[in-house]
Amino acid sequence: MSTIGHFINGSLVHDSERTQPVYNPATGQESARVALASRDTVERAIAAAEAAFPGWRETPPLKRAQVMFRYKQLLEQNAGELCGLITDQHGKVLDDAMGELVRGIEVVEYACGAPELLTGEHSKGVGSGIDAWSEFQPLGVVAGITPFNFPVMVPMWMFPMALICGNCFILKPSERDPAPALRIAGLLHEAGLPEGVFNLVNGDRETVDVLLEDSRVKAVSFVGSTPVAEHIYRTGTAAGKRVQALGGAKNHAVVMPDADLENAANALMGAAYGSCGERCMAISVVVCVGDATADALVGKLAEKLAALRVGPGRQAGCEMGPLVTAAHLEKVRGYVDAGIAEGAELVVDGRQLRVEGHEQGFFLGGCLFDRVSPEMSIYREEIFGPVLCVVRVEELGQAMALIDRHEFGNGTCIFTRDGEAARYFSDHIEVGMVGVNVPLPVPVASHSFGGWKRSLFGDLSAYGPDAVRFYTRRKTITQRWPSSSLREGTVFAFPTL
Repeated sequence: MSTIGHFINGSLVHDSERTQPVYNPATGQESARVALASRDTVERAIAAAEAAFPGWRETPPLKRAQVMFRYKQLLEQNAGELCGLITDQHGKVLDDAMGELVRGIEVVEYACGAPELLTGEHSKGVGSGIDAWSEFQPLGVVAGITPFNFPVMVPMWMFPMALICGNCFILKPSERDPAPALRIAGLLHEAGLPEGVFNLVNGDRETVDVLLEDSRVKAVSFVGSTPVAEHIYRTGTAAGKRVQALGGAKNHAVVMPDADLENAANALMGAAYGSCGERCMAISVVVCVGDATADALVGKLAEKLAALRVGPGRQAGCEMGPLVTAAHLEKVRGYVDAGIAEGAELVVDGRQLRVEGHEQGFFLGGCLFDRVSPEMSIYREEIFGPVLCVVRVEELGQAMALIDRHEFGNGTCIFTRDGEAARYFSDHIEVGMVGVNVPLPVPVASHSFGGWKRSLFGDLSAYGPDAVRFYTRRKTITQRWPSSSLREGTVFAFPTL
């Protein structure tokens, strides 16, 4: 059985003192093992990045962008292989894997604009014979720690922007599905990225702790659960690092009485059950305004869930695959059990789903709860599985108050035909990303991705304009070339114009 190693200084590195299994979620069988990096291996990656930094920093942004253009071509040429790797180790269906890859490539395309993105600001004649300008300079060695649910897209939220800003990057992907990240590392090298500029180390908390402690790592980006995000943020900032840590979510969709319920139901099916609910932007709560709205919507959702095609991600026609691991399957099943015990009405029960020929796979059918209340654990906590909760309220203000009280503020949306209601909701809701008749309002690459409240720790969001600010330091230079015909005496006062 193969062991998935690391990528350091342009080469594959095998550090197999500690390993753990990697599973195919559709079969439940171990498909490979992944090496968990030792401290020495992580420090070797940091040293490689540190050594490569001076040369990469001095590489003109246009040449950095040329590497990204070649990289984009290679990603597109190898899309089928990459999507297969995603499906085999994460479990999502191939169409969803392709969607993930395409959204990642969008950030690579945005990074190709490095010469424009890194343009500084210049002011001539700010004083007598004095010019001033500011420029963006790279930080040095930076790191990214990414989750299992998007093994290609989330790393691409980070390293393309870090690299075009002149930094060297160390990626620590999820140990649950490491093969896709290792493949995109190889394609970067093939695109002409110099050795040491991008490195990858697989590992667990021990690996993360080295990245957080080592003073050579200047910044850390993280996407994952809120408890870990908070730990990363506190530990990293205490060590003097710049940190952006994206945490958990409990994304609500508000359905107004005037909404197109058929379109809303179709949209919610994809938003709640796509990728088996393993998305930080997944809709996991629907807030229906009015009992009539709730009754009609629940009926439509139940009907569509009965027709949901669940099976192996590589099987044509499947709409939802398995959960990522057996442990996660049991965790999500436990939430369904808890919801029943807490008094919610289980309208559709997916716990008894069996996929013929894949009985050992980590499959759970779509679940739908109605009459959920805010004190229930299935409402409060991030389930990260194919479980949708319906909450009933009487008017929009109650729905907004419900959302605002929740500890998470990642994404939300409203389904309505009323422009006034949509505008009021968008302006006043305490959530970082808002959709109007769009259930998954993931920003395009030229905007930045980030939630509010306990969904984001740090001042800057992922990719887009915020990424340039996060991965660079601003330096302002004031310059004067006095005329040889003028001589000035000593001035002790603070300089003024």
